[in-house]
Amino acid sequence: MKIEIVIPLFPQFTALDGIGPYEVLQRIPGFDITFIGHERGVVRSDNGMLGIEVDATFEQHPDPDIIVFPGGHGTRALMDDRRVLDWVRNAHETTTFTTSVCTGSLVLAAAGLLDGLTATTHWGALDVLTEHGAIPTGDRVVEHLDRRIITAAGVSSGIDMALRLVEILVDRTAAEASQLMIEYDPQPPFDSGSTSKASEAVVTRVIEYAQHRH
Repeated sequence: MKIEIVIPLFPQFTALDGIGPYEVLQRIPGFDITFIGHERGVVRSDNGMLGIEVDATFEQHPDPDIIVFPGGHGTRALMDDRRVLDWVRNAHETTTFTTSVCTGSLVLAAAGLLDGLTATTHWGALDVLTEHGAIPTGDRVVEHLDRRIITAAGVSSGIDMALRLVEILVDRTAAEASQLMIEYDPQPPFDSGSTSKASEAVVTRVIEYAQHRH
C-alpha cells in the first residue's frame, strides 16, 4: 500500500502543526510524505527561528491521497491566495482525506470546503471559521468522513488527528503502534491546555505573549 501525503508549508507556519502529524504518519510503511509549497527552498516558522525545506511545489502534487494543512499566522495571507485556494479545491476532488491542524482549517474554509460543516481550529480563531461559512466547535478533532474532511484544533491536536487518520486508513493496531513508537503518552505537569481549564491570568499571559510574536 502506497499513500501519497502532502503537508503544505508557507512563511509563518506553526512547526508542530505539520511535524506532529508527520511524526505519526511517517512511521507507517507505504506512507510517502512530501512537504510542498509555493516554491522549493526553506520556509521559516511563525517566529522565524526554525526553517524547514519545501521539496516540491503545489503544482507538482495536484492529486495527493492525503492533505495535512498546518496552521500558523501565515494562513491569513493564504486565505486570499488564489493559487493555494485553487490547488486545495482541485486536489480535494480526488483526495482520500483533506485534513487540517489549527488555523489550517481557515484555508480550507476560505476555499469553500467547510461550508455548512462543523469544524475546529485554534481557540483564538474560531470566529474566523464563522465568517467563512463553517460552524465552529471547540472539539479537539472534528470528522466528516462522508465529505472526506477532518479538522483538528490547536497545534498539539494534530497528533491526535493523525493517529485517528492511521486508524481509518489502516487499522487500530497500526495507529496504536505509531502511538507507541513516538511514546505519545501525555502526562503534562499542568492542566491548562484548554480555555475551559485555564485561569484568567493564563489567558491574559497568552494574549500578551502573542502580541510579541507578531
